[in-house]
Amino acid sequence: MYQQMIFVNLPVNDLDASKRFFTELGYSINAQFSDEKAASVVISDTIVAMLLTKPFYATFTDKEIADATKTSEVLVCLSAESRAKVDELVDKAIAAGATETGPTQDQGFMYGRAFDDLDGHTWEVIWMDPAVIEG
Repeated sequence: MYQQMIFVNLPVNDLDASKRFFTELGYSINAQFSDEKAASVVISDTIVAMLLTKPFYATFTDKEIADATKTSEVLVCLSAESRAKVDELVDKAIAAGATETGPTQDQGFMYGRAFDDLDGHTWEVIWMDPAVIEG
């Protein structure tokens, strides 16, 4: 059965620093789709973050590239299998140089935290109680 994938393309200031950051979170770099202009960060079988140097990113758009440290361009949200996994990933991100953004969201059935990566892109990590999702 076909599984649709998502490729999140993000402009970065320092490709090597961004690669180190994401590998410190436990993700791998797919060398087949990486070079000096881009890095393919494998988040899951169906989610890939493409980190692109700003000059390379600019070849895909005529629009001005947002400075994610000053404006919000997108909120990337990843699911986690438990509250502990939410905390684990966000704590790893902070240890690797990210900035935690906003307060922890704890609504009982849903728990989440967020961080800004080295370039200011906001990543949310949430856990939702499977019983609530299933209805």
